Amino acid sequence: MQRLGMAVLVGAVVTGGAVLLANSATPAEGMTLAAGRAVRAAATWGRAIEVPRLAPLNSGGRAQVMSVSCYSAGDCTAGGSYEDNRHRLQGFLVSEQNGKWGRAAQAPGLAALNTRGQAEVTSVSCGHAGDCAAGGYYYNAGGQQGFVVDELNGKWGQAAEVPGLAALSAGFAAVSAVSCGPPGVCVAGGYYYSTSGEQGFVASELTGAWSQAIEVPGLAALNADEQAEVSSVSCDPAGDCAAGGSYKDSRKRHQGFVATEQGGVWGGATWIRGLPALNLGGQAGVTSVSCTSAGNCLAGGYYRGRPGQQGFVVTELNGTWGTASQLPGLAALNADGYAKVSSVSCGQPGNCAAGGVYEDRRSHAQGFVASEQNGTWARAMWIRGLPALNAGGSARIMSLSCGQVGNCAGVGNYLDRQGNQQGFVVSGQNDQWGQAIEVPGLASMNAGVADVWSVSCSPGGSCAAGGFYQDRRRKIQGFVVSKP
Repeated sequence: MQRLGMAVLVGAVVTGGAVLLANSATPAEGMTLAAGRAVRAAATWGRAIEVPRLAPLNSGGRAQVMSVSCYSAGDCTAGGSYEDNRHRLQGFLVSEQNGKWGRAAQAPGLAALNTRGQAEVTSVSCGHAGDCAAGGYYYNAGGQQGFVVDELNGKWGQAAEVPGLAALSAGFAAVSAVSCGPPGVCVAGGYYYSTSGEQGFVASELTGAWSQAIEVPGLAALNADEQAEVSSVSCDPAGDCAAGGSYKDSRKRHQGFVATEQGGVWGGATWIRGLPALNLGGQAGVTSVSCTSAGNCLAGGYYRGRPGQQGFVVTELNGTWGTASQLPGLAALNADGYAKVSSVSCGQPGNCAAGGVYEDRRSHAQGFVASEQNGTWARAMWIRGLPALNAGGSARIMSLSCGQVGNCAGVGNYLDRQGNQQGFVVSGQNDQWGQAIEVPGLASMNAGVADVWSVSCSPGGSCAAGGFYQDRRRKIQGFVVSKP
């Protein structure tokens, strides 16, 4: 069964949203809040552009930006997929330098690997300007495989299968996430299928060379029902990393796990303290991890409790993971019993943000954000401006990034009054979030459906985001948008 692949289906709905840190009351349909001290997102984001030179590659009309990573102002990298003139799905990369996006190009070497015509760049990460890594999957005669590719001093090398992954896999594997710290130090994580079921793996890169992929140490002992995966990885600037994901225990319940790496050595996967007690319905997992310094990370995800599905966070402080807890205020928003933390990001230890989705009392999906200051979480909040945009009642945050303390951005999607899916951005400064707006310029490009998959903010506060839209020829195209 194919787990990854082209996520865009014309006419399908993938929900999205935006956020506010100002008022805990749930808005009536169409209401907005007074501007107050909120940040004016429209004044800071530029206009969306089609990824330069992606359209000529995308003859088949299915392209999208899946992941974005920024290291400094105007220096970012994005990756995703497109359909070529032979109706084969290929992976591409594109870089922004000094605020100008270059030309999209197929990931070097990936076409030679992708003999069965199904490839995608699922994740990119830049530890420094011009020093990045990307990962994803491709199909060959042996099935679906995972790959990595490195950029060094602004030049991309050749895509290669993750070392050792083929030996673990029975013909189905993929890289779900990559993260880089210092130059030449990165990690990749994902999943593979073996004769004993689905497992989660990690691979580390030190001094520019990738190690052999390994099953996450200790995960097999947790994964009694043989269904595990790594969904997120994060490395701090010094190169210590963490991974998170899910597994299925001996009671056939999905649980969340975390694992940490120091000096290239992975510690054992551990179940998250307090999560099994919350997870009465047996559906839990870590969706996102963010690390700021050695032993200081944040993870977020979901669990099925009573009532319904809820969102949680858990913090690692000085190398010790704490106890999972529901985000304050989220249960009050989540009247219809479906909530999830989709993304977390930290500017420094104890100063983080989380975003995701909840369902209000009318079963409308809405976006939320919550902020942490000095180790204390504020109440999860609904989003200023989103109810007026989200007339179709289906919105959520897909990705959130904090380049520094108090300077964050969130992206996602919503349904407008015509039932069309649209993409939004929202900016936050000094713990005050602005109004969610449609991505500037996207409406003039979008003739049907649009979404924003990924956002990344640099330490200086500039950001970039990417996603897809449907043009007037009903072809799906990839776009990028930047905030100086």
